[in-house]
Amino acid sequence: MNKAGVLDRIKSYYGLKNNAKLASFLGVAPTTISSWYARDSFDLDIIYSKCVDISFDWLLTGEGAMLRTNDVSTPEPLPRINQEYKGAPYYNVDFIGGFEFVSNDQTQLPDYYINYPPYNKPGVMWCNLTGHSMEPEISNGDVIALKEVKSPIEYLPAGEIYGIITDDYRTVKRIRPGVQKGFVRLIPANKSPEFCEQEIPVEMIRRIFAVLGSIRKFF
Repeated sequence: MNKAGVLDRIKSYYGLKNNAKLASFLGVAPTTISSWYARDSFDLDIIYSKCVDISFDWLLTGEGAMLRTNDVSTPEPLPRINQEYKGAPYYNVDFIGGFEFVSNDQTQLPDYYINYPPYNKPGVMWCNLTGHSMEPEISNGDVIALKEVKSPIEYLPAGEIYGIITDDYRTVKRIRPGVQKGFVRLIPANKSPEFCEQEIPVEMIRRIFAVLGSIRKFF
């Protein structure tokens, strides 16, 4: 999800001429808006509560009807869990926001499904994010939407967030080409000194997933 694009759509729809007007509309400090743009992040709860007449599907994707329905009996759907195969499967598997070593045995069957229209797409699944290295973009305890990518890692868009599986650990990081040939650089969002960038050889990576978005755990 291009979160800066979401903020731009809010400004366009409500005729907000600059980031200061956007901050006033959302009830946050101007520095918060600057940080959101810089980090490609935002507070989903704030936006949902303020943009009451915009379709959330359009706001998140730029596609579909712009306005919410006028029928108050059918509000914009929120994420819901079910056992009826509606939406994308949720696996109780932790992706670590750091480099702690964990067992990589994968859950074979989903615990249930999360029905959330922006992410109800073939190949998408939900897992847990634990750890603090991707804060404030993704918080400890969030649930992340993932889709496996098959392209060679050197052809993936640099700077995007990916879930990475090696023989020894799972982690979520931004990826950029490494200084050394055949390596990639894993970059945390958290700028605290305890979280640092690390280069690993491409051959260590067994599977890679694009992180499409995240939600606060609601179940």
